[in-house]
Amino acid sequence: MAWDPDLGEEINLNIAVLSGKGGTGKTTISANLALALQGNYIDVDVEEPNGFLFLKPQIDHREEVLVNYPMIHKDQCKSCGRCVAICQFNALAQVGKEILVFEKLCHDCGACKIVCEDQALTYGQRSIGQIERGIGNSIHCSRGILEVGEPMAIPVIRQLLKNSGEGTNIMDCSPGTSCNVVQSLRYADRAILVTEPTAFGLHDLKRAVALLRMFLTPFGVIINKEKQEENQIRQYCQKENIIIIGSLPYRKEIATAYSKGEMLYHHPQYKQDFDQIAKRVREVFLWN
Repeated sequence: MAWDPDLGEEINLNIAVLSGKGGTGKTTISANLALALQGNYIDVDVEEPNGFLFLKPQIDHREEVLVNYPMIHKDQCKSCGRCVAICQFNALAQVGKEILVFEKLCHDCGACKIVCEDQALTYGQRSIGQIERGIGNSIHCSRGILEVGEPMAIPVIRQLLKNSGEGTNIMDCSPGTSCNVVQSLRYADRAILVTEPTAFGLHDLKRAVALLRMFLTPFGVIINKEKQEENQIRQYCQKENIIIIGSLPYRKEIATAYSKGEMLYHHPQYKQDFDQIAKRVREVFLWN
């Protein structure tokens, strides 16, 4: 649990870890920071959930993610086309007198059933993914997995985060600023932006900063793969009054450990770095 010194009690805190672009080291930071904070790790990047490769939890719980889709009962349907006209997602189409259903496009808004005066439409359920939970490296770990070929990740993210658990939750979000990230931020109290000191890193960092400011979410920045203290990311953060929580150096040893699926926190030279970052997270997000 996170401790609030003002209230004098433990609180729940969801910290979303974002990156404006892929490849910045977001999952590396998320998994090791969860360990340093002794919090819960939640892999919200449901299209490519790879945090379990490092934390290696023993999975003790699985659940399906089910979504609704419309089913047309041909014996009752008069092919009036009202359901097709009301659908904003093109999940229904009329070909002659037949109503076709494209179940993967359905957003389960319920409009088609409301306008069907002949009660010729009901809903079925299908699985689009699953949730896995377990214990790894002495912390609670959970992840969502979207089935290959499924276009909508939001129902998986919603079900995963609805029961995120007590204490400090480190939410390893999708890269970029897509709808998946926006959905994750609805559950976030704070955010950490992981970036790298390159022109591409700065460009996409600015997009992520704009998104967090729109949500009014307090945030700080962690610079990964940093070669020198004076760089364009630090200059930008200073200009924009953005807190830099910490940084990790650009080293071949880190890439080697990552390629082997090793936790950096188990290496003494990097454990100190993550303990310092964890201390700053508590200072910035809990005590200030």
